[in-house]
Amino acid sequence: MVFLSYLISGLSLGSVYAIIALGYTMVYGIAKMLNFAHGDVIMVGGYVSFLTMNSLGLPSWLAVILAVVVCTVLGIVIEGLAYKPLRSASSLAVLITAIGVSYFLQNAAQLLFGANPVVYIPVISGTISLFDGQLNISVVSVVTIAVCIVIMICLSAFISKSKMGKAMRACSEDKSAARLMGINVNKTISVTFAIGSALAAIAGVLLCSSYPTLMPTTGSMPGIKAFTAAVFGGIGSVPGAFIGGLLLGIIESMAKAYVSTNLANSIVFAVLIIVLLVRPVGILGKKVREKV
Repeated sequence: MVFLSYLISGLSLGSVYAIIALGYTMVYGIAKMLNFAHGDVIMVGGYVSFLTMNSLGLPSWLAVILAVVVCTVLGIVIEGLAYKPLRSASSLAVLITAIGVSYFLQNAAQLLFGANPVVYIPVISGTISLFDGQLNISVVSVVTIAVCIVIMICLSAFISKSKMGKAMRACSEDKSAARLMGINVNKTISVTFAIGSALAAIAGVLLCSSYPTLMPTTGSMPGIKAFTAAVFGGIGSVPGAFIGGLLLGIIESMAKAYVSTNLANSIVFAVLIIVLLVRPVGILGKKVREKV
């Protein structure tokens, strides 16, 4: 029962990583850039929902919706102001800009909300007791896993069936050819950032509900681990981000339980290195031949 408890905890944590990693992998797959400010959008979603519930006294479901709306708009603004002018710039320039945006969001949050952590009131509470009380599972863990699965199914259907999803796939293959076919590449990339930021808001609410502490740097480490999950599963692959996030969460949970809490992060990144040495493109990644 103890092992099962750790496994469910790992799946819950991995589901949060997977939701964040989906945003990373979509942006990279279409825009071919790494948005390292993505983790800080998680923090913004957490603060928006926190203030909505605590300061305004609104219900939790409305707080989640408001967090998604604010983060979606924020994602579009970040893309339009920081990344769109660098569409033809080098990868290094885009990377430095992303790091700058990340620090800007962290420092803005510190000025607005202070550097001290606040206690986040979970949007979902309660415990499910199974096997005559031998196994207790928090409701937020079950909801997190379920939300992750639903998001994965809906996102896969959106990308494969919708007109915008087909435009995203076309831009991912060849932006110039997509532009010649009448696809608005700039609009497609903006929509991708909007979807990724909305997912980050949901992940922020679920993360803070599971670990009820919120501060300006809350999204930094989860963002890095979610990026690791995206690389682990195969950067650019939506199913890969899902699988990579779940595996990363399970590995971290088991490492904390059976090895050492202090060494858990080291073990996670060590596993990533080993996987990339064996399969550099990740679990579901595909080798891409460079055109000369």
